[in-house]
Amino acid sequence: MVNESFLAQLRAREYGYLDENKHVYLDHTGAGLPARRQLTAHTARIMGNAFGNPHSENPTAAASDVLVANARQAILRHFNADPREYAVVFTPNATGAIRLVGEAYPFAERNSLVLTADNHNSVNGLREYAARSGNADTRYVPLDGPDLRIADKTLDEVLAAGKGDNGGLFAFPAQSNFTGVQHPLAWIGHAQAHGYDVLLDAAAFVPTNPLNLSVVRPDFTAVSWYKVFGYPTGIGTLIARREALERLRRPWFSGGTIQVASAAGGWHRLADDETAFEDGTLDFLSIPDVEVGLDWIRSIGTDTVHDHVTGLTHHLLDGLRTLRHTNGQPMARIYGPPDTEGRGATVSLNLLDSHGDVIDERVVSRDSSALGISLRTGCFCNPGVGEAAFSIGSSALRGLELTRDGTVDDYLALLGLPSGGAVRVSVGLSSNRADVDAFLDFAADAYRDRVPVADGLKPRLRC
Repeated sequence: MVNESFLAQLRAREYGYLDENKHVYLDHTGAGLPARRQLTAHTARIMGNAFGNPHSENPTAAASDVLVANARQAILRHFNADPREYAVVFTPNATGAIRLVGEAYPFAERNSLVLTADNHNSVNGLREYAARSGNADTRYVPLDGPDLRIADKTLDEVLAAGKGDNGGLFAFPAQSNFTGVQHPLAWIGHAQAHGYDVLLDAAAFVPTNPLNLSVVRPDFTAVSWYKVFGYPTGIGTLIARREALERLRRPWFSGGTIQVASAAGGWHRLADDETAFEDGTLDFLSIPDVEVGLDWIRSIGTDTVHDHVTGLTHHLLDGLRTLRHTNGQPMARIYGPPDTEGRGATVSLNLLDSHGDVIDERVVSRDSSALGISLRTGCFCNPGVGEAAFSIGSSALRGLELTRDGTVDDYLALLGLPSGGAVRVSVGLSSNRADVDAFLDFAADAYRDRVPVADGLKPRLRC
């Protein structure tokens, strides 16, 4: 059932991202928590007027430990995760959570790494950790078909081709941050049956979809909380099965991660719980905001959020399909699924001129910004989908590497690409139909029957 009160609040923009200049934000997955002062007041009520290091001996240490413990419990409740099976490790963001697994995973012993072609670079970076072991075999699962999905049969073939019988790590996104494709969570148990540990990148998925860790049981799950609430940045979580956490071997230790260490003796013993993976002093003034944010999401209902953004995504996709030049040429090329079946609220596209040519994404960024519409443009740190979307084969890419003196534009010219990426439109909890219509109207008004001028654009500095 639709939560009418929630929809009324959205219409009134109580949960909006609109700033004082009335910018319309169309690339976000969070919604912005109620006033930040409410959150800091929540922290202050427990901490008192003095704030201190939770690992030092001061009157606030016990209070800050309570705040962090409460946030851990709230996260486990939100994902229906049994605290006897799962631990919560606080990290700077989902990227930090994935990096933690990469640096500590025993690739020398479990020597297969399987990644999907639509992984964010946070996950792609795992291959560097695997390479350092000197023994790991890294394989990518390619995308199939115009929807840029992965076929179950293709996944099976890559998993079965893993090196050796010792298992390894399989990492994939629950939702692609480029195409919006949502992969079957049943892959988790399937890969585990093949002997793999599973790392689920849930950063793009959990803001608008429920994740029940009592049903699907990945070994490692990475989350960025600002994507869920819009605030606070710099707080992420690795939700790890305790038995999987015990298999990790950290290559170093730091303050707060150990029970005891000896400089003269040359030995140390890590803490025997999740704090062994939390370096230094936690951001204990922001971590309590996660608990408040989850209470807020619960008051709205994750299913309500999901239904809301699915409806907006359907409206966006329908609107993009109907955008046409007067000569009948389509004005948009959509990447990924054409409808809301098996996809999330992330829609990537290129706008096309009246000749059918791709409009430089920097032009779209420039023109939309001038109207107060904020979009994400580029390759979104996801080269695998970009290569598949523009049909760049491995033969063209093999041996082609950007030199230190080369530019991104040089690289694109060598590949013969018409653009440096795409335009991404994401709707979230605080989005409404007017936001989607604002983008569709902008595209029609700015580019219908026109070939926009691309002069004076700044060079692309990075992907």
